[in-house]
This record gives sequence, structure tokens and C-alpha cells, in this order.
Amino acid sequence: MNIYMLKDKIADSGLTQESIADAMGISRCTFYRKMKKEGNTFTVQEMNRMIKFISLTKEEAAKIFLLH
Repeated sequence: MNIYMLKDKIADSGLTQESIADAMGISRCTFYRKMKKEGNTFTVQEMNRMIKFISLTKEEAAKIFLLH
């Protein structure tokens, strides 16, 4: 997962990591751990919610979640 690109897209969207965690239905603490790769990675369902909430294109989503 490309954390740096994800953080940039979150910032570009004008949203906060807190608002995205809330929209995804996970705690802010869990979101931060997943962003730091300290816990589990994002589930497919969480990625899909994030893609819709941030309005990522298919190409952006692939670069963030699939390419290393």
C-alpha cells in the first residue's frame, strides 16, 4: 500500500483522516494503526468505502492499494 499517496489524496480532498475513519465505520485509533501498518491492513470493504468517500479513480486506487 502506498501510504504517502493515500495521505496526499486525503489532504487534496479536504477531508481529515478522522472523518474518513468515521465514514468507514472504524475507530480513529484503528485507522491510524492501519495507516502505519502496525495492525491489520485495510479490508476490501474498507478500501471500497475509502475509494468512494475520497472519490479516487480506479487508477489512483490501484496505485494506492495494489502497487508497492
